[in-house]
Amino acid sequence: MSFFIKGKHHNGLKRAKYSNEKNKRRKLDIKSKNEEVTSSEDEGLDNDVPEASSEDENETTQEKKLRLAKLYLEEIEKEEKARLESNELDQGILTKRLKEDYLKESGRLRLTVANKYKDVDGGNVKVLKCREHRNSITCLCVTSDDKYIFAGSKDGVVVKYSLLENKKIGIIPFVKQKNSVVLGHNSQILSVAVSTDSKYLVVGDESSDIYIWDASTLKFIKRLTGHKKAVTGLCFKKDSHTLYSCSKDRLAKVWSLDEMAYVETLFGHQDNITSVDALYRDRVVTCGGRDLRIWKITEETQLIFNGHSGNIDSVKLINEENFISGGDDGQLCIWSIMRKKPLCVIHNAHGLNDTNQQPYWITAVTALLNTDVVASGSQDGFVRLWKLENSCKSISLLLKIPVEGFVNSLNFTSDGSRLIVAVSKEHRLGRWATIKSAKNCIMIIPFIKE
Repeated sequence: MSFFIKGKHHNGLKRAKYSNEKNKRRKLDIKSKNEEVTSSEDEGLDNDVPEASSEDENETTQEKKLRLAKLYLEEIEKEEKARLESNELDQGILTKRLKEDYLKESGRLRLTVANKYKDVDGGNVKVLKCREHRNSITCLCVTSDDKYIFAGSKDGVVVKYSLLENKKIGIIPFVKQKNSVVLGHNSQILSVAVSTDSKYLVVGDESSDIYIWDASTLKFIKRLTGHKKAVTGLCFKKDSHTLYSCSKDRLAKVWSLDEMAYVETLFGHQDNITSVDALYRDRVVTCGGRDLRIWKITEETQLIFNGHSGNIDSVKLINEENFISGGDDGQLCIWSIMRKKPLCVIHNAHGLNDTNQQPYWITAVTALLNTDVVASGSQDGFVRLWKLENSCKSISLLLKIPVEGFVNSLNFTSDGSRLIVAVSKEHRLGRWATIKSAKNCIMIIPFIKE
């Protein structure tokens, strides 16, 4: 098992150093739209920490906790009253909601919902296409309130769609060359992510830079530099502005968007990193080459998982204890952070290619958070829904959904009522094969549930 090495060695975890002296603090001008933040610049430099107000100074830690708890309870009461369309709120509902929130954040919430999925509502499947996405769509993300989709493509364009109206409502355009004023991207988009509060949209492309945009207005905010090659994956820690990125340079990095600053670099992968994911804890999972790694940020350690016989394309956390992966060996694997080998494996999960008798690659996986439902995509003509059983130790096929083309990205809406699919003629990272009959589009697939 690999681990971080502290001290002066640099093949472990590299942290930005912070000084306690005020006069050495490095000022970050967050309002400046053209300033770049680099990981190399931030090492050894200090970041501004806002001065506490007089009100905060007079408030004790216990008083602050009590005040925040009251605000949290009031917010939950408002949400539940609005949902029930009534001013009367049963105390049992409030208790249940608090318990679910606690279990979710502690990583122990387990919901059994797979048996409720009966079929696909084929008559209400929506297909979103636009002229800006003439080439393959490589990635997408959905806001936590299920209102918007952001999708990036090999055209270098990011398109914002409304899930309520099923139409395009904005774009971040392609620009031919970098300018002092950032108006768009000048290379293929490979990764997108949106923060839980829908404040920040982050985009990674082949230029090795990470661009931060206002998710509401699509206005440019900041450019983060530090990776040496294309940024292949991005994700936010839930309910925070901590950003994780991965790249073809074999590095994963941690950033703070509250301070618009680089935090640290995660070393260990021996091949291109292709996917990254995180939930509520200070942990992140990445895949690259034939191994997966769980990075425990606070403990400064990493766990290595082996089980695939080929390159791993995609990884997704099911909950804080389990995750799913798929790769070009055609295997779909379910893992536990407590075991180095998979809990269960589905070989040739999407069948064999009739032309060469090789397994179809698993190009995308996703999971309905904290439930027993996962999904996988390939280029065999179907997206598959799977049911997890026996504490993730077994898996069975739930539904097969016809989808023609490469499935480059999958996302459930937060309630699991719809599956959002990025469908393309080509794989997101290359042109190893082309399905000419496929359409570059986004499919919104609703389910018939009990």
